[in-house]
Amino acid sequence: MSERESMPYDVVVVGGGPAGLSTAIRLKQIDPELSVVVLEKGSEIGAHILSGAVVDPKALDELLPEWREMDCPLAETPVTDNWHWYMTKGKKLSMPHILMPPFMSNDGNYTGSLGNLCRWLAEKAEEMEIEIFPGFPAAEVLYDDQGRVTGVATGDMGVARDGSHKGDYQPGMELLGKYTVFCEGARGQLTKLLKVQYDLEADCEPQVYGLGIKELWDIDPDKHVPGRVIHTQGWPLSESDSWGGGFLYHQANNQVAIGFVTALDYKNPYVYPFEEFQRWKQHPEIRAILEGGKRVAYGARAINEGGWQSVPKLAFPGGVLAGCSAGFVNVPRIKGTHTAMKSGMLAAEAIAAAIKAGREQDSLDEYDAAVRDSWIATELKLVQNAEPLVAKWGGEMGTVLAGADMWLRTLFGFGVAKPMKHHPDYRATGRADLYKPIAYPKPDGQITFDRLTSVSFSFTNHEEDQPCHLKLKDPDYPTAVELPVYGGPSTRYCPAGVYEYVTNEDTGEKRFQINAQNCVHCKTCDIKDPGQQIVWTAPEGGGGPNYPNM
Repeated sequence: MSERESMPYDVVVVGGGPAGLSTAIRLKQIDPELSVVVLEKGSEIGAHILSGAVVDPKALDELLPEWREMDCPLAETPVTDNWHWYMTKGKKLSMPHILMPPFMSNDGNYTGSLGNLCRWLAEKAEEMEIEIFPGFPAAEVLYDDQGRVTGVATGDMGVARDGSHKGDYQPGMELLGKYTVFCEGARGQLTKLLKVQYDLEADCEPQVYGLGIKELWDIDPDKHVPGRVIHTQGWPLSESDSWGGGFLYHQANNQVAIGFVTALDYKNPYVYPFEEFQRWKQHPEIRAILEGGKRVAYGARAINEGGWQSVPKLAFPGGVLAGCSAGFVNVPRIKGTHTAMKSGMLAAEAIAAAIKAGREQDSLDEYDAAVRDSWIATELKLVQNAEPLVAKWGGEMGTVLAGADMWLRTLFGFGVAKPMKHHPDYRATGRADLYKPIAYPKPDGQITFDRLTSVSFSFTNHEEDQPCHLKLKDPDYPTAVELPVYGGPSTRYCPAGVYEYVTNEDTGEKRFQINAQNCVHCKTCDIKDPGQQIVWTAPEGGGGPNYPNM
């Protein structure tokens, strides 16, 4: 076996998203002599970044105060108009903003491509001599004999499906650091292992998630209102006793970003998030905006929804968690970029001080304390019961209670309940015999589309002759349990059509098939599989979606 090359750095950053890039930039701002490397599993920075996005610039103002004058693409479209609709099947009710706490306003925010923001941040990072390695997924955490994190190893390249080495085989590299920052995004592969290794969730609630599915459309210029932001709730998920909501953001160049989030704690195994999104687009108010337009991109990603009570311990020997690896999304605001960036900046400040003091590979408890004493904590504590109240009481009553809780916390510092508990999403999935299948309409090819055609608009590509990156713990589980007991929800919750049951024409027996080449790296299977038998791992470097302008 080939020996892996080792490369030493002061700091290794895993993940080239907003948190990782903010960490790297802040480190260099504090000490330009620090050696910093950023690993990114996508083919380029931004290739795997998917978000609405409406961005609160609070953290960006702290990191790069002059960003508006630095040709940052986010500055192009400030929010000018803000709507919140409660939807029934054919109508909408506009909810007055006076009913919502002040922090729910989007005044001063910007809408645009988070991927393009990350590309811009990467340019700034490279100007500061930060090394960025796109196409190099961190596949393994490295430890010393004392159990401290010493860095990560990237995945091997050129491995065939049967595990043999192809002609272009290259072993992974070891990136060694005094500290390693894990910014992998929601449900990160290595973050999962670290949580177990150091029992980081011993004193917090389990993380819960939503599945966000997004499309980018070029629309009729006459219908385009730059900076208009629309959020919706209610129909169609109200019909299946599920919850979530939609968004439609008028961004630059006559484009709208539209999307739909389904909370993954739904009970009915026949709920089909992709098809719920298609139904939502057929609502008269949404369809009217899209008609005459053209879809140009598609993608999906899991979103942290656990809030403050699901934030784990953030520091451990040799490393820290930042960004969505830790889970700082403000669910009611549908925002997490600013909190992710701030956590990365706080991590950088703690690391730089520790290295200056001659420390390395110890536990940066001061970083954990700094986050819990920052405006991240202040903001997330205000909304910590919003998700669990809706999860417990449903979309309508839960929204009323969540609103009351947020107002009470804003005005008086206490809510309608103490911080509430969460339950892992996979445990919510009910038996198929307790529910009726849902009949979804066929796509019209203009506003609504089928799933596989949609995946082609994510520009996903994987090297076909490589080991399957979606691991099945028990190969008999799908046909023995998932299909007969739960009705095969994997064929529905995946927004990319990765999982299917194929019938043998001769015997009539069903076989579980994994179409790993379709995977858009959303992590939903890793989260929602009722038996927790599917494990998402990083494929060969550069594989996955190649999102443009998402």
